[in-house]
Amino acid sequence: MGPIHALHVHELARENGNCVLAALVDMNVDRARGVAKDIGCDAQIFASVEDLVKAGAADATVIVTPTGAHREHAAPLIAGGQRVLLEKPLTGTLEGDREFAAQLDRDHPEALMLAFQRRFDAPLEYAKQLMQAGAIGRVFKIYSSLEDSNPAPNGYQSGGILPDMSIHNVDEILWLTGRMPTSALVIGSRIYSHKLTTCQEDFDDALLYLWFGEDMTAQVQVSRNHVSGYRVETIIFGEEGQIHVGRFEQKPFDIVVEAYGRRGRQEPLAHRSFAMRDYGRPLPEFIDRFGPAYKSELAIFIDCCLGKKAFPTSHRDGLRAQEVVSAGMRAVVTREQTADV
Repeated sequence: MGPIHALHVHELARENGNCVLAALVDMNVDRARGVAKDIGCDAQIFASVEDLVKAGAADATVIVTPTGAHREHAAPLIAGGQRVLLEKPLTGTLEGDREFAAQLDRDHPEALMLAFQRRFDAPLEYAKQLMQAGAIGRVFKIYSSLEDSNPAPNGYQSGGILPDMSIHNVDEILWLTGRMPTSALVIGSRIYSHKLTTCQEDFDDALLYLWFGEDMTAQVQVSRNHVSGYRVETIIFGEEGQIHVGRFEQKPFDIVVEAYGRRGRQEPLAHRSFAMRDYGRPLPEFIDRFGPAYKSELAIFIDCCLGKKAFPTSHRDGLRAQEVVSAGMRAVVTREQTADV
């Protein structure tokens, strides 16, 4: 994500003239220099966050480091007066999220924007508009999937497939509904891709089931086993129909949003196709799906920094999503806990 964020900042600087890619920070300075050369900018290069802070080279920073280092890297930047866009999750643990959120609320309540790019994804924004306009009546269920085509990379540090992956899905559901669930359950399996990586992870396939009182449920499916390609789908079920965002057809740059009414209706309630960005080079599969959303997110971050405005997402959203995931992880069902048929 680091090179992609750097590219987008540099593009926004040229397009709007309201920012500049001032610096890149990486323990591997040669890698940072390679990124700067690749995107055609003359950003300063630093080997540590501490060096960046001492130099005073930037007014705002995007942090794309391993989850376990998020607080360590964000805190000195924020203490130094910067505003920060931090890739999700906040810290990766419920206890860490609560401690960091309390610190931010006390000392710097408006300093951090958490990178939940789905909120800035045009297909999902359109689906939310349809839902809020009452196109499918009262919503009673949401299904959200996120399935990788490969296992986690060798050496990758994961706090678990649900904390690592489903944090996006959970925030999406909370954002769509404006509600918090009342209870949660997790079903998990190690069925295939965990055998293909040195990454130690609890499951390679999992389902998070959420109850929102008596009138709504949600299902989050995450997996490392969708070998045919990256799958991201959301289905919103209502009393008068459903809204379907994305469908897997091995067409990563063409995202379709469809809304259907009750059975028997001949024409869809809505049908719209959204073209994603082709960067013209091999990139992680989630970039193919969410490239424009990542750039829109950055543009909003920059606008909020310039206007000294509150961010549309914050550490509080990260904490809420982590609370939901953690609640589910306290009620886990695996094969050993089921009954034979």
